[in-house]
Amino acid sequence: MTIGSDYPITPVPFTVVSFEDAFWRPRLETNRQVTLPFNFRKCEETGRIDNFAKAAGWMDGPHEGIFFNDSDVFKVVEAAAYSLALFPDPALDSYLDNLIAAFAAAQEADGYLYTARTIDPDAVKADREGLTRWSHLRVNHELYNVGHLYEAAVAHFQATGKRTLLDVALKNADLIDAVFGPDKRRDVPGHQEIEIGLVKLYRVTGDARYLRLAKFFLDERGHANARALYTNFGNPGYMQDHLPVVDQSEAVGHAVRAAYMYTGMADVAALTGDTSYIAAIDRLWENVVGRKLYLTGGIGARHTGEAFGDDYELPNAEAYAETCAAIANILWNQRMFLLHGDARYIDVLELSLYNGFLSGVSFSGDEFFYTNPLASDGKTAVNRGQIGRQPWFDCSCCPTNDVRFLASLPGYVYASRADSLYVNLFVAGEARVEVNGATIRLRQETNYPWEGRVRLRVDPAQKSEFTLRLRVPGWANNRPVPSDLYRFVGTDSAAPLLTVNGETVTPLLEKGYAVLPRVWQPGDVVELTLPLPVRRVACHAGVEANRGRVALMRGPLVYCVEGVDSGGSVAELALADDTPLRVEHRPELLNGVTVISAAGSHPFVAIPYYAWGHRGVGEMAVWLAREEEKPG
Repeated sequence: MTIGSDYPITPVPFTVVSFEDAFWRPRLETNRQVTLPFNFRKCEETGRIDNFAKAAGWMDGPHEGIFFNDSDVFKVVEAAAYSLALFPDPALDSYLDNLIAAFAAAQEADGYLYTARTIDPDAVKADREGLTRWSHLRVNHELYNVGHLYEAAVAHFQATGKRTLLDVALKNADLIDAVFGPDKRRDVPGHQEIEIGLVKLYRVTGDARYLRLAKFFLDERGHANARALYTNFGNPGYMQDHLPVVDQSEAVGHAVRAAYMYTGMADVAALTGDTSYIAAIDRLWENVVGRKLYLTGGIGARHTGEAFGDDYELPNAEAYAETCAAIANILWNQRMFLLHGDARYIDVLELSLYNGFLSGVSFSGDEFFYTNPLASDGKTAVNRGQIGRQPWFDCSCCPTNDVRFLASLPGYVYASRADSLYVNLFVAGEARVEVNGATIRLRQETNYPWEGRVRLRVDPAQKSEFTLRLRVPGWANNRPVPSDLYRFVGTDSAAPLLTVNGETVTPLLEKGYAVLPRVWQPGDVVELTLPLPVRRVACHAGVEANRGRVALMRGPLVYCVEGVDSGGSVAELALADDTPLRVEHRPELLNGVTVISAAGSHPFVAIPYYAWGHRGVGEMAVWLAREEEKPG
């Protein structure tokens, strides 16, 4: 294995990017002040934290909950570390110290950490935890859990400088490295995640063993060395163990596991230069974005196995589209951008961010969607047995994933490469960036996504030469997604407008970016104006569920209709191609949203998809019957 350098593009850390906008900053504040302590409280109430005390011998009692509940606690610790990196909090810091002490005490002498087995080894079941260590990796999440431990440990070390949790993680990783490998135990985790965590351990320690181990777990898939190929729900691809990863071309199986695997493959490819990995995830990305992506950016069509469906299998009411899968899709597309420098990956990331992910978290920050369907009758339970958003689930991977992802969101706005600075997302706030040896202070002003004007003040410490690469979203160039899976009905002639210091410029467009090479002076101002008309969206004919239907988008936002705005029912709503549509910002509605309305025999109001389900349980639809304009 040749160890290369890293991704050619580097994201600007969230610690040097601040949000000051009216859309995301309140969300991040709610995440820090409500969702974070709420998640810790639920972990306490449900016995997830007590499991570590029991494994440590500090208290008596059986293991409570599901065998992968350790991972939920680790994810919330990761979120808390991100919070501490920005907002010093002695009480939170002390709480984490006590929690980490419990992790360390629960860890067995050789580094093993899995409370479901340590608490009572005689209580484990063969078809659940496995009777012995590593005996049932297909199901038991032994390696998945500690992948989240590694991510939390790196975040905590970087935020506080303390090695307490990092030492726990390294002790465990050293054990796993001693057990698994080409000349040792040959097996793979049923749920991918450890690969991402191992890469983070490698980055922070420089110890190549962890990178080699991540690659081993990936390379081992599809080979069935001394084991049967893993299957579940009758699906040989459920755990992506049906083929070697470099031979996979179609996204199959459990959508979260798949996207975590693709994310890990991108990380390993960047660090090792393995072009076969890159070729594989390129093929897989084309398959997902061309045939298996919901308009909301969600992935995973089937409830059975929480899995991708066949090509063009994208049901609406039955959609699974798990919130964790939207997060995994964002993680993967961010890595694809870092590899290739193409804005189309950020187009997919943004679609998932504003729609498929954001719908999963309530405005209050303490209720969540597990699944995110594109239609609802208001009666059928699709959300882990429930209809509306819920405060917690027996399997609460989504709430604990939400809190760590939102805390890290500012790190997705900017990136740099050699002498280039990328602007990927449009969020008002400030950042300090190093480009071409110079320190640049950026100030972004915008009311995105409600308005399309983005003003970027560029302040190098002194005049500096570099290239600004400003993303021009695909939706602003008549393309809702970077494939033929969805298309706008008709074209819009309004084009993005770009000015530098008030003068209109026509820049080179390269890989979806407006390219502005320049000797930048303190106080230079770039303005990008993106037209925001309401666009009707039609679907590829292969998607049976959406034949003869149309959806609405405005900018990056997908819209839906709810029964509460339509006399209780949306089933009979239809939208003619020639129906005039109006746009109105309503600050009093749903924390302030821009709505789309239409007059006619069945008037309706469409709201952003992320905001649905906040006014009680009822009907909802993204795709409406289309009444095509008849030739005159």
